[in-house]
Amino acid sequence: MSLLKGRTAIVTGAGSGMGKAIAHLFAKQGANVTIADINDESAKTTADTAAHQRVQTIQADVASESDVDSLVSKTVAAYGGLDIVVNCAGVPQSFTSIEELTMEQWDAIMNVNSKSIFLMAKYAVPFMKKQKSGSIVNIASIAGIRARPGLNAYCASKGAAIMLTKALALELAPFQIRVNVINPGPANTPMIGQFLVGDETDKEEGMKRIFQDSVPLGMLIEPEDIAQGALYLASDLSKIVTGEILNIDGGRGI
Repeated sequence: MSLLKGRTAIVTGAGSGMGKAIAHLFAKQGANVTIADINDESAKTTADTAAHQRVQTIQADVASESDVDSLVSKTVAAYGGLDIVVNCAGVPQSFTSIEELTMEQWDAIMNVNSKSIFLMAKYAVPFMKKQKSGSIVNIASIAGIRARPGLNAYCASKGAAIMLTKALALELAPFQIRVNVINPGPANTPMIGQFLVGDETDKEEGMKRIFQDSVPLGMLIEPEDIAQGALYLASDLSKIVTGEILNIDGGRGI
C-alpha cells in the first residue's frame, strides 16, 4: 500500500526512536519526507536507512523560530508543498522535586515539548490553508493526562501539547486541516533511560519496575507502534478524525 503517495511530510525529532520509525514508515508509504533533528548526524543516519529516495535531512532546533521558519520553507521549496507535520521532537525529565527545578530546566523542557508545536503550526499552517488540507500529528505522552511525581515540567509540557492540539483542531477545521495527538506510554527508545537517575544497573532495574511493570499489557511500547498510529492519523484512513487523543500505551492510561 502507498497511503501517503505524493504527499510531503516533515517529521521532527526524526534522528532516533519514534521519529525515526515514523520517518521510515512514511517514506515506505510513498511520502516525500523531511527528516528534521537538532543532531544532523542522526538525521542523516535515518535518511540513509530509509526505504525511499525522496527524503532530505534538515538540521533544526525546533525551539528556534528562525530554524522552524527555514525548515518549513526549505521543505516546500524542495517538494512543492506540505501536507503533513509530525511533531515528535521531545526531551525528558529525570526525577526533580519542584523546589530543585531550575528555570533553565523548565524552559528547556517547555520549549521543545510544547513551544515547538506552536512554532511548527505557525509556519506550516499558511501553506496548508492555501491548499485547504493537511494533517498535524503531535506526539505528547500519557504523562500529559496521568501525572507522575517528580516529572512536573515534563507533565506540564505534555499537557500543554494536548490542549494546544484540541485548540488548533477547532481553529483549523474550517480549512480541512486536521490536528490530532498521540500519547505514547513507556517506550523502548533511547530517551527512556533519561527519566531515571543512578548507574546503568539502577536504570535497568528501574526501567522494569517503574515503566514496564506499570503497563497492563506487560511490555514497553515500540517505536513502530507509534509510527503505525501516526500513519493512521496522517493518512485518509482518519479523514474525519480531528482533535482526538490516541493513547498508544498498553493500557497505562486506564
